[in-house]
Amino acid sequence: MLYLSELMIQHAELESFDDLLMTIKQTAVNEIHLKIDIKPNYPDTPADWEDKVEGAFSGTHSVMGPNVYKTEDDF
Repeated sequence: MLYLSELMIQHAELESFDDLLMTIKQTAVNEIHLKIDIKPNYPDTPADWEDKVEGAFSGTHSVMGPNVYKTEDDF
């Protein structure tokens, strides 16, 4: 299980919320579950930060892939 607090401690060099999201995406490849146990204290942390953190994590595990809303006519 990936704990958000542990990830932030291990990557103390992160300076922004966007950096955190990129790190979550990279780390999520090797994890199955995410525990959001702390609020990131970056100046650019948005109000919907929990949704964005979950999206970064779960997007890595999406079974649908990037072409979810495309049809044959879109290609």
